[in-house]
Formats: sequence, structure tokens, C-alpha cells
Amino acid sequence: MPELPGMFKGLGVTFKTMLKPAVTVQYPHVKEAPPTRARGVIALKEENCTVCMLCARECPDWCIYIEGHKTKAPPRRAGGKPRTVQKLDRFDIDYGLCMYCGICVEVCPFDALFWSPEYEYSEVRIADLLHDKERLGEWMATVPEPPPLEAGAQTKGKK
Repeated sequence: MPELPGMFKGLGVTFKTMLKPAVTVQYPHVKEAPPTRARGVIALKEENCTVCMLCARECPDWCIYIEGHKTKAPPRRAGGKPRTVQKLDRFDIDYGLCMYCGICVEVCPFDALFWSPEYEYSEVRIADLLHDKERLGEWMATVPEPPPLEAGAQTKGKK
């Protein structure tokens, strides 16, 4: 008979929770706003990408595909030599393979990849989860502003 007090204790917890209102959100009909810094999908700021391939090399799932070409750019100073710069042709992320670890966002030295709180991007076919640079660029509109710097912090280049 030592099980009886434990059973009554369990029933007490059950009855207490039965009287509380449900906290479940009926998702398709009621949409809850994600937290401000939620990790939803990776967004691309195309003009910042230099085709350095760090994100693709560091990705443990190999789900990032990048292609680019070299082109000449005007010199930075008058009388200087023209520069060779990389231009981005293709930047795809296969979300069917991605495990959302965020390594690509962390290793990007040029701030070209960001977390967007967007979470509704499901597809009927798994092959449609390969998103190109245009689709990734659209999600930049939902990327929140970074939090303000702490008091006394210095920005890059300023001392």
C-alpha cells in the first residue's frame, strides 16, 4: 500500500492543471509573433558577399552552393591600378539538408548572412527547399536591427 500516497499526489497535480486555461496556440488560424532574435531562416545581403566561400567550407552539411566570377573594378585612388573583385553569380541554400546550426552566419567576415525570424517557408516537394539568392535576399527585410552597443563600447575603426 505504499503506492497510495504517491497516486493521490499525482492525481492532485492532474486536477490542478485541468483547471488552468490551455496555452496552446491554434497555429494555422492564430499566428504567434516570434521573439525578436529568433532563429528562423538564413537571409543573404548580396552586396556584402565577396564569394570568399568560408560559409560553404565551414558548413557541416554542405548545403550551401556558391558560384562567382572575377571582374575588374575601378581603382580606389586616382591614378591607381584597377582592382580584381569577385561577383556573386549563385548563392543557394538547401534547407532540406540544413540543420540550422548557424556556423555560416558566425564565420561570415563580411556580414552577408543573418538570421531572420521568418519561419513559414515550407514546400510541398523537398526539391523546392533549395532557395536561391533572390529568395534569401527577400528575407533581409525581416532581419531585426542589431541590439545597441553597451555603454563605453567602441565600433570598428574608431578608437
